Formats: sequence, C-alpha cells, structure tokens
Amino acid sequence: MESTMIVNGYVGHPIELKYTKTGVPTVSFRVATTPRMKTETGWEDGTTTWTTVVCYRGLAEHVANCVHRGDPVIVYGKVRTQAWSDAQGAAHEKLVLEAKSVGYDLSHGAAAFTRGVLRSDPPDDISVSAQPPAESEPDLPEDEFEDAELDEELVAV
Repeated sequence: MESTMIVNGYVGHPIELKYTKTGVPTVSFRVATTPRMKTETGWEDGTTTWTTVVCYRGLAEHVANCVHRGDPVIVYGKVRTQAWSDAQGAAHEKLVLEAKSVGYDLSHGAAAFTRGVLRSDPPDDISVSAQPPAESEPDLPEDEFEDAELDEELVAV
C-alpha cells in the first residue's frame, strides 16, 4: 500500500533544475504551510510546517519553468523516506513528498495554462545544473467575450 499526501502552501526558495547521474531531470523544493488560529485578541500564525517536495522527469522541467519562490501551490504525491549517512557515519532519514502533480492554488490568484514543450536531452555536462529558460509572456488568445457575434448570441439565448 502506498501513502499519498496533498500539501498546499507557499514555495520556500528558488527552484533549480538539476540532473541525476543518468540524466533524469529533477527539482527539489520546500513548501511552507502556516495555520491561522483565532485567539481572544485576533488572529495569530501557528507553527510553520515545511514539506520537502521532489519532482522528476517532465514534471521537474515544468515546475522549474513555471513555479517560483513565494508561489501558492498544491502538491499531490507519494510519501517516501530518504535515508543517508553523513561524513561521520551517522544515519539520517527524512520524509519527502514525491510529487505526481503540482499546481497553483487558485484561491490566492489567477493563472493561465500553457501546454509546455519539454527539453528532450540533458546538457552535455550533467554535473552542472541547468537554468530554466527566460520567462516570456505566453501567447494568449484574444478575449472571446469581446467578439460582437458572441455577444449577440448570448443576448439571443
């Protein structure tokens, strides 16, 4: 049985696209979730919970191209344990959320979806992190509600 989790919160730091030794695109970022609590004197912030999120392959590339520090996001995925040993040989482990889906939390604002084209090949030197492409304005269709024919059809209905 797999454990899944949904986290919504804010991205805590800039996202950097990297590649594994075998050339698989990957990103890792942390999401901060801070509950608000009503007290006798008003509202107060609770303790912030930080969740580490990892993304692989196409999702990693899309996240690196679109998501920025401070963005409100909703992340869905599988809960995994990462284990490692430090230089002194001490064992460590932490829970991470291996994302299956990452999206903007639209209760905090608006977004426009653009179907992306993924890069097919990692850079020649995969020991160096790749930088996401420069952002550009997406080509959005003109507002269809400004079309006079459409307005007449809407009135006729």
